[in-house]
Amino acid sequence: MKYSRLTKEQFEELNQEFSTFLATQAIDKAEWDKIKAEKPEVAEQELDVFSDLIWEGVLSKATYLEHFSKNHIFLFECFDTHVQSIVLKSLVPETDFLTREGLQWLSDNMFTETIEMKTGKKEFTEERNTSIFALIQQGAFLSDGLLYKQINSIIES
Repeated sequence: MKYSRLTKEQFEELNQEFSTFLATQAIDKAEWDKIKAEKPEVAEQELDVFSDLIWEGVLSKATYLEHFSKNHIFLFECFDTHVQSIVLKSLVPETDFLTREGLQWLSDNMFTETIEMKTGKKEFTEERNTSIFALIQQGAFLSDGLLYKQINSIIES
């Protein structure tokens, strides 16, 4: 397995897609129930293959990621061969970007000496999707890129 197995909730959300996936392998509901009962290891493999297919599709389309922690916000824009990053760090230890108040504080103090802002670029050392998945495993999530674009446009002007 290249990525990780989807959760039970994710499989439930993708029930129709999973049924279509099984149908492409000539496996109907009765056959699937039989496989689960008699060959659980084969069923596990099918779940893993489907999970990887879903992850591959999602990661291939991924452009922006965000990762929030107490005192840092990491914003990423993913390209074919590299990732650009913007890192915001609060120099005020009491700030908590995981709260509404912390985000309001960021908004009020964005361009003061209490916020350290760094940009970076990192070439992918692994395959693109594997690298993006690693960021997700560390707590990043897919985003619309609005925050990245807003801050990047200010930095570039």
